[in-house]
Amino acid sequence: MDYINLGRSGLRVSRIALGCMSFGVAKRRWFLDEAQSRPFFRRAIERGINFFDTANMYGDGASEEVTGRALREYGKRDEIVLATKLYFPMHGGANAQGLSRKSVLTEIDASLRRLGTDYIDLYQIHRFDETTPVEETIDALHDTVRAGKVRYLGASSMQSWRFAKMLYVADQQRAPRFVSMQPHYNLLYREEEREMLGLCRDEGIGVLPWSPLARGRLARPWATQSSARSGDDPWGDGLYAATEASDRKIVDRVGELAAARGRSHAQIALAWLLHQQDVTAPIVGVTKIEQLDEAIDALAVKLSTDEIASLEAPYTPRAVVGFGR
Repeated sequence: MDYINLGRSGLRVSRIALGCMSFGVAKRRWFLDEAQSRPFFRRAIERGINFFDTANMYGDGASEEVTGRALREYGKRDEIVLATKLYFPMHGGANAQGLSRKSVLTEIDASLRRLGTDYIDLYQIHRFDETTPVEETIDALHDTVRAGKVRYLGASSMQSWRFAKMLYVADQQRAPRFVSMQPHYNLLYREEEREMLGLCRDEGIGVLPWSPLARGRLARPWATQSSARSGDDPWGDGLYAATEASDRKIVDRVGELAAARGRSHAQIALAWLLHQQDVTAPIVGVTKIEQLDEAIDALAVKLSTDEIASLEAPYTPRAVVGFGR
């Protein structure tokens, strides 16, 4: 396993992060219950992954509970980088969603209880809250750090100007800065290259792409675009609803290179991400142990400049998606 600093921070993370959204509750066909989930944590730690990413809303909290129990059994807390998120509603009522002081201070304690830990290494805002002043959110997040409940702060998909504003306000309030950004970024969706990646590079922000395999679309040939997840993932289907003519060309080129290199589709797609100068660690979600091993082994795949250019050439611009629910 390779390790890298998360942005300009001193926090060292594995170059592959295990995404834990699928673990904890069988709400959909591609979710795993706790017994099915536990081997993935054991294998990840055996292979050197130290970075685990979840969120309070995954499985209505079940993912955090399962993640916390598994990591206590298979890992050592001081060696684990544990990340979770807040923003989406966890209960009914007028204050159920967002990044108000009330929400932040309520949800940090709830996540700590579910995870069974005293602190969270990377506490991330899942989306931008248009209804709460940025100053209020930054101050509340600062309080979680001052209280010793959070070590570092991160963010996820939003417009780049809004992220720049949050960084500015943090500096003005002498509050901890965000050290990471989770953007929607893969070979089929590269719109974040326009502004967000440049902003992160300039500000020293670590980049943790979510959906690195485009919800599995980059992990299999175009003619077999079907899996347990497809057809039971309405939000994911919306991300790629308007199938571009270029998508098939990209998937085909991934397959051609995979065949030529004796690698899987997923390894080629992940290798492309790992070659991007701004990317710290893709967040990989898996439901089979061999998928986890494939992702880790992608670290050994070195692409040439010509191979990277061939994979990128068919891409065409598309509508920006992923900032909402």
